[in-house]
Amino acid sequence: MTLPPSNSSAPRSQGFELLYPGVQRWIWQQGWPSLRSIQEAAIPVVLAGEQDLLISAATAGGKTEAAFLPIFSQLKTQPEPGIRVVCLSPLKALINDQYRRLSLIGDALEIPVTPWHGDISLARKNKLWKQPAGILLITPESLEALFVRRGSELPAVFSALSYLVVDELHAFIGSERGKQLQSLLHRVEQVVRRRIPRIGLSATLGDMPLAAEFLRVGRGKQAAIIKSEDDQQTIQLQVRGYRQTEPELDLAPDADITDPDSADLDDEQETKQQDELDIAAHLFKVLRGTTNLIFINSRVDVEQYADRLRRLCKTQHVPNEFWPHHGSLAKAIREDVEKALKSDKPANVVCTTTLEMGIDIGAVKSIAQVSPPFSVSSIRQRLGRSGRQAGVAAIARFYISEVEITPQTSPQDALHPGLVQTIAIINLMIFEKWCEPPVVSKLHLSTLIQQTLSLIAQYGGINAQQLWQVLCQTGAFRQVNQQCFMQLLRQLGAHDLIVQTHDGLLVLGLSGERLVNHYSFYTAFQTPDEYRIMTQGRLLGKLPIVFPLVVGQYLIFAGRRWQIVTVDGDQKVVDVKKATAGKVPKFCGGGGEVHDRIRQEMYRLYCSDEIPRFLDKTAQVLLQEARDNFQRFDLTRRAILSNGSQVLLFCWLGSKVANTIYLLLHQRGLAVELDAIAISIQGVSPEELVEHLRAIAALEDIDPVALAALVPNKVIEKHDQWLGEALLNVNYASSHLDIPTARVALQNILQFKP
Repeated sequence: MTLPPSNSSAPRSQGFELLYPGVQRWIWQQGWPSLRSIQEAAIPVVLAGEQDLLISAATAGGKTEAAFLPIFSQLKTQPEPGIRVVCLSPLKALINDQYRRLSLIGDALEIPVTPWHGDISLARKNKLWKQPAGILLITPESLEALFVRRGSELPAVFSALSYLVVDELHAFIGSERGKQLQSLLHRVEQVVRRRIPRIGLSATLGDMPLAAEFLRVGRGKQAAIIKSEDDQQTIQLQVRGYRQTEPELDLAPDADITDPDSADLDDEQETKQQDELDIAAHLFKVLRGTTNLIFINSRVDVEQYADRLRRLCKTQHVPNEFWPHHGSLAKAIREDVEKALKSDKPANVVCTTTLEMGIDIGAVKSIAQVSPPFSVSSIRQRLGRSGRQAGVAAIARFYISEVEITPQTSPQDALHPGLVQTIAIINLMIFEKWCEPPVVSKLHLSTLIQQTLSLIAQYGGINAQQLWQVLCQTGAFRQVNQQCFMQLLRQLGAHDLIVQTHDGLLVLGLSGERLVNHYSFYTAFQTPDEYRIMTQGRLLGKLPIVFPLVVGQYLIFAGRRWQIVTVDGDQKVVDVKKATAGKVPKFCGGGGEVHDRIRQEMYRLYCSDEIPRFLDKTAQVLLQEARDNFQRFDLTRRAILSNGSQVLLFCWLGSKVANTIYLLLHQRGLAVELDAIAISIQGVSPEELVEHLRAIAALEDIDPVALAALVPNKVIEKHDQWLGEALLNVNYASSHLDIPTARVALQNILQFKP
């Protein structure tokens, strides 16, 4: 391989000189003026192969190249047969994108790069399995399937494995899927019987040491951490405020009110809030003609706004430039939308978190966020989609609606919490450079059940001590003690998921075999039964089966209006035809937990008189209203507020602490409800509530498991149904309660006046 000529402008650096000549030449052919700082720093660490490595940088910050330029070099200088790299990604679309990028250099170096997920042909997978080589791009679910179906073959296939790479690491941290990923990484090393360097790539990480601990449980301090210093991006922000007013009748612009088949009457009639119409109008005005992403918290609102914006295009007699994108839509529809984003034509996509990840969708001019965000990490990730070209600012617009204040308005609503939460998140992101740390306290017993059954299937049978050692003692579930694990095994036996043979081996029971052999087993997260929505033989997407669907019913789906023609309950297929009327169906999801730090910043904002420059006039007025009401309620000096027949308790901490205090009050027999920023208690006076709080604060020992026993609906995750009440309580307490911080909060509350 010929090196670039000495008088060329190819980058010369310590990192560059360490790379294989063919990799150097590929870099030179790309016309790069230099390597980025994270690439310079990562190259020697990856080539040495002695440490785990965590690389954090903004979207399009060069993370993938930082890991794979030295990986390709290592594979060329130390060639061996077999799969050399396993790269785990959270999305199939992201794998497809990574394949397109990595195969360019792979083809130049004659190193195969193979994507592996549900959409890849069996022939292509069999080819890799017969001749394992190069780099494997795979989802955790597909890797899980390999363990279950081909566990005995994995030692030979992975014998030459040199690196384990996790892309979009932040997308896994704290979730059941993330715990599954941790377990799979450890099980791969158990298969090859040696440590394999792990490389984590992420755009948004709060606490880097905790993230490194997630990458390898128990060894986070030994990992190298590289954080980009090249993220000084110019950001243009605006928060637009809107007032919620009485709804207005909104007929479809193409409806004839004299024609009952086209008029939006009764079920077809829709009432629109004026603020929502105004938001849609502004989005249409500022975004049409360019390419942008519009993020919304729920799929319901995604469909609603996509429909409104499409209809605005129709009334203005211009081509439609607005499409929905969310997880319930068919793959073909989502891919069409992604192609539209990459084209040279204007495209605006209304989406949930589906376009938050690092899928290559080309350059977008701006992002919009309709409704308050829940986390800093999410907004950082979304903002990284804009301004990806050098010298171009990232642009973000936030659209926040708050209630019109009347004598009947509740104190919580009068504080305009959505607006203040949005400002708090922006402040923490821009000025504090803060981001949520990973959650590491959860036991993840649902996923432990999955991994237990998977490990038994992998080996055909295994004893309890080996299970404990692989999964808990040295594996991903180290917070689960041996007593808890044995209790879990007994529960699995009681449900015939596992049985013990005469020689002590644990094998799958009949129920366990049925569970493991079903395709849905490989996912750690809940996947509800769904209807397939079809039109003229084309799949539009899926709807949760809990949504009632009947013949003649109208709905809005995939950004368009339909009428149900047939419903096949046995096959779970619904056939629809185009219609002028429609109603958005109810989807699952749409919420989010809020961190303590965000609530604390909200409190600071209420107490401050600063007016952020990024607020429009209405948002400024709303913020001042919120502060005036905060002062009117005297919330700088009190945490308890009387409101008619109820008392409100403001603790100014996040979702987990609020939930803990809620249950502590419920334990004392009080009628309690959780609100966005307050806990409401019925039937007590402020003075009586103070006495209850004092009694709670005086408790020497608060048992979180006993507190969790008060919660009736603890079956939350996929396999929670097998746990039994005792383990459900332990599991819930580990993930939803924070006794120490709640104690501190109560002590602070008691220092205020009633």
